[in-house]
Amino acid sequence: MLKKLTLLIAASALSLGALAADPAQLSKAAQGDVAAQIELAKHYYVMQDYQKAAEWITKAANQGDAWAQTVLGTLYVEGQGVRQDYQKAAEWITKAANQGDVGAQTKLGWMYYDGQGVRQDYQKAAEWYTKAANQGDAQAQYNLGVMYVNGQGVRQDYYQAFKWYTKAAQQGYAVAQFNLGVRYDNGYGVRQDYQKAIEWYTKAAGQGYAAAQYNLALMYEQGKGVRQDYQKAAEWYTKAANQGDAQAQYNLGVMYVNGQGVRQDNYKAAEWYTKAANQGHGRAQYNLGLMYEYGQGVRQDYYQAFKWYTKAANQGHGRAQNNLGVMYKYGQGVRQDYYQAFKWYTKAANQGHAGAQNNLGVLYAEGLGVRQDKSNAKRYFGQACDHGNQSGCDNYRRLDQQGY
Repeated sequence: MLKKLTLLIAASALSLGALAADPAQLSKAAQGDVAAQIELAKHYYVMQDYQKAAEWITKAANQGDAWAQTVLGTLYVEGQGVRQDYQKAAEWITKAANQGDVGAQTKLGWMYYDGQGVRQDYQKAAEWYTKAANQGDAQAQYNLGVMYVNGQGVRQDYYQAFKWYTKAAQQGYAVAQFNLGVRYDNGYGVRQDYQKAIEWYTKAAGQGYAAAQYNLALMYEQGKGVRQDYQKAAEWYTKAANQGDAQAQYNLGVMYVNGQGVRQDNYKAAEWYTKAANQGHGRAQYNLGLMYEYGQGVRQDYYQAFKWYTKAANQGHGRAQNNLGVMYKYGQGVRQDYYQAFKWYTKAANQGHAGAQNNLGVLYAEGLGVRQDKSNAKRYFGQACDHGNQSGCDNYRRLDQQGY
């Protein structure tokens, strides 16, 4: 949040170019001219001589210039030209905030919110955000909205949150536009309105906000507030996926598998599943395991299937746990190990996976990886049958006829 200010210094200094400091300006600055001191600070900043930039901005700050005080505070936060010191940062930013500098007020609100250089105090954070928000600062308006949502430093009030999100969103603040879309989408503090959700998601998505791009794609995929359109859903998923959104990458993979909004392409599906899987997305890991097991979009590779099933299974994915059990039972991609098969079938069965319940029953019935126990086998076959697994029903009937 504070880093934006240092970027602003650099941007405002670009007009100075890479020329040597103007002797006349140096003379004015040395005589205490605040404007000249600030221009010199900008010059040295863009030349990446942060120490000299800090020296000149300190002189201007000591003369009471609010902008210089805010910048100096930010340099202390970043440790540019000065030793990083959050307490000094808070002192200088407070001086500027007390002069009404809107940027300083927003940053001071953040410092109180996060406990940077000051004792964490949500009430003071809300007070400073309110001052900046009332001056029209979009970031402060959004942050104040967040505090009203969470009831931090203020009484929880969804109406106030909605009000401040709206003010920030109307200024083009993407994250506020996204959150406003979420509120309309779910009816938080406002009457549920999918069309307005679409409107705000679209604004934020158009600014490249990945979460909004994902939500907008989901609306098109599900036909919420807009006519169902798989092609547009795929387009927005692609934009979010290209920014690294794992859920968008997974959903895009599904669309390529099913040929929804895009031409069916298992190779591209595998590519997107891989991107999501590498970010730890459990369902993508499971689906990628399936593709390696059956050679869809990738060369069949039981070891890779085993690897991805294991990752998904360790996250609690029931079908991956069952498939991992199968691979251990038959020695596919891993050395055959009935105990490990028993272990993973049990995990999946405990989640209600019917196939795993039947498979676990088989291990008990045959004494593989566990002591033979046909009564327990019958119990698991019954569970599998109750969950719609026909093999479980057949196995249950067989043991029942045998008197177990």
